[in-house]
Amino acid sequence: MVTKRLARLNEQLKREISELVHRKVRDPRVGPVTITNVEISGDLSSARVYVCAQNTNDGLSESLVGLEAAAVFLRRELGRSLHLRRVPELRFQQDHSLDQARRIEEILSEVVYPDLDEDEEHLE
Repeated sequence: MVTKRLARLNEQLKREISELVHRKVRDPRVGPVTITNVEISGDLSSARVYVCAQNTNDGLSESLVGLEAAAVFLRRELGRSLHLRRVPELRFQQDHSLDQARRIEEILSEVVYPDLDEDEEHLE
């Protein structure tokens, strides 16, 4: 169960990491990405940062490598902006939730609905 403090910290980390990635990370491997979620561990020692590509998933694996390389820099910058005793270790992962949502939409669009006109005729 996520406490209010952890939920607030997750949201704050998400906002700060997103800002840092877009404004200060200069690694050419890091393409246009969106930080979709952050899950910090209960002991605040590590945080999983979920990332998705803004354009396609083609460059996402390379972006993840670039983000992993920038993790030390990001932790240092987070330490300057956040008032935590210990900044969590950052682990970047691909967020599959958008792909899953697209797949669900495709499945739902393929569902064939019965004609409403035929149903109305049967009711009369």
